[in-house]
Amino acid sequence: MSNVNEGRREGSLEAPTRHPLDWKGADFYAEGPLFKELERVYDICHGCRRCVSLCNAFPTLFDLVDESPTMEVDGIQKQDYWKVVDQCYLCDLCYMTKCPYVPPHEWNVDFPHLMLRAKAVKFEQGEIPLRDKILTATDVVGRIGSIPVVAQTINAANQLKPVRQLLEKTLGVHAEAPLPRFESNTARKRLAKKPARTVSAVATPETTGKVAIFVTCYGDKNAPQVVDDLYEVLCHNGLEVQIATAAQCCGMPKLELGDLHAVERLKDANMAQLAALVATGFDIVAPIPSCVLMFKQELPLMFPEDPQVLKVKRAFFDPFEYLMLRHKHGLLVCDFKQGLGKIALHVPCHQRVQNIGLKTKEVLELVSGTEVTPIERCSGHDGTYAIKVENYAFAKKICRPVVKRIEDGSFDHYLSDCPMAGELIEQGVERPAAGSAFALLRQAYGI
Repeated sequence: MSNVNEGRREGSLEAPTRHPLDWKGADFYAEGPLFKELERVYDICHGCRRCVSLCNAFPTLFDLVDESPTMEVDGIQKQDYWKVVDQCYLCDLCYMTKCPYVPPHEWNVDFPHLMLRAKAVKFEQGEIPLRDKILTATDVVGRIGSIPVVAQTINAANQLKPVRQLLEKTLGVHAEAPLPRFESNTARKRLAKKPARTVSAVATPETTGKVAIFVTCYGDKNAPQVVDDLYEVLCHNGLEVQIATAAQCCGMPKLELGDLHAVERLKDANMAQLAALVATGFDIVAPIPSCVLMFKQELPLMFPEDPQVLKVKRAFFDPFEYLMLRHKHGLLVCDFKQGLGKIALHVPCHQRVQNIGLKTKEVLELVSGTEVTPIERCSGHDGTYAIKVENYAFAKKICRPVVKRIEDGSFDHYLSDCPMAGELIEQGVERPAAGSAFALLRQAYGI
């Protein structure tokens, strides 16, 4: 077979190659070249249709094609291209698990990066609702929402139907969508009160035994118990644990909005402290998969020549990935006091695309009397996507297979490795989730 035919065949035996995002290139924000590339990739997707079950972006595209006069991509109105962009929440699963035309294939299809480029163009054109700017300003919203009394007032108001209806009418936040709670007793406040611990950290080829927790906006202001449980598990394993106290938002919400310059500002604000921690021998973990992915993949693809970004990338881990690396060298404490029974574990998209395997499952199943069933389906939540009035029904539909798997099984516990995804799943299951995998592991340890 000729080299030409090799290039044109579907799929490849080679691993996917992710090219850096040329977001400072001359044509990146030009609408003409963008629409030309959208048409090229949409036509490839139309001819394949393998990704139809992943999210609502692809059904939207295929419906536009099938309802057009030509029943081809050339029959779609150019302005309707944005309808597909609006339904993509950059989960990366089409790139990592489905598309046979990703590089090194000559067609060079990177659907998520193309959608990100389109979102960036749309943002630069100023076509972003005030609601979306507010929802992605996680540092500011969290800082205000976690003020004592303010937090309790917001939480109470969000339970009132008239208030939710007003939010839907004025801001476009769906009246039934689950909204995060705000906590005035933040993770940073809680951890600052912790007593000093005895440290017996031992380095391995992959880990230093010294861990800094990037608590994240959500972990600090909305789910501090998740961070507290993570901290206790790490300390129980004799690790030296520190908090990245000056850290700001990782930038993922602004990335999904297309505000790439805000991502750069947040990167600059975070890197000095994180790189300094790495330089003093600390590895870094974060309790939210999207935030881990930001430092392991998205920022390195945006800033491939930034030495601090690359240094932090090499030291950033999913918490359970880190624990399993320790276990490989016999350094994970396994003095478990009780089994956890049958667990349904939702594996979030942004954890799956890290290509680390099912590390949460592996750690939990070290506990005797524990059986974990992973559910590798999207929850449909994606940070801000599910709470928008125009997306909530789609999100619930995407989440339905996850809910059904949980309801059809006889599980003692169910949970998601992403607390935000867990909220939408819990709304469908209608019985309380187990909190976090850190909470279950802490329960098994009896600490």
